[in-house]
Amino acid sequence: MIAVVDYGVGNLFSLTCSLRYIGAEARVTGDAEDLRAADGIILPGVGAFADARAKLRATGLEPVLREQVEAGKPLLGICLGMQMLFDRSFEYGEHEGLGLIRGDVVPFDLPADMKVPHMGWNSLHILKPCPLLARINEGDFVYYVHSYYATGCAEDTVAVSDYGVSVTGVVARGNVYGTQFHPEKSGETGLDILRAFADICKEGAK
Repeated sequence: MIAVVDYGVGNLFSLTCSLRYIGAEARVTGDAEDLRAADGIILPGVGAFADARAKLRATGLEPVLREQVEAGKPLLGICLGMQMLFDRSFEYGEHEGLGLIRGDVVPFDLPADMKVPHMGWNSLHILKPCPLLARINEGDFVYYVHSYYATGCAEDTVAVSDYGVSVTGVVARGNVYGTQFHPEKSGETGLDILRAFADICKEGAK
């Protein structure tokens, strides 16, 4: 079972529909015991960083997430959920992240003719092998919606997209993974990324 963390921030319906479509058992939950019982955990997120961090803290699930990551359970952060994996965000001030992956989340500084947010389809340039990308190919397209992106994380960056700057698209550090784009909105490529995460969870559960 894959637990999708419900903390009041996230595109839960389309994500769980996508997981069930690929045959994965998914449970939207705010219960600590569900996270402990799961084979893997997904941390979704949309909206503002500070608000999401406050809501996650309020659930009391943050220590459980850390406990499960330390125990080796796969964790996937999506969009804002990925951004929260980093050390800090500079979205309207400076805010502490979960610190599971080194790096900062910063606003775009783009040429005047380029729009923020970065919204729409963009291709992935794969930098290094990663189990999360086992089913996709160089140049496959995914769907982004974001105004901030991760920097200072080259060691853990496995795929990028170009949008005036090199956008950190996928990160991986041990059993912690993140996608800045939305797999659940990224067609067959996104489904293949979710299939790969389900494979990772099954392998870890053996």
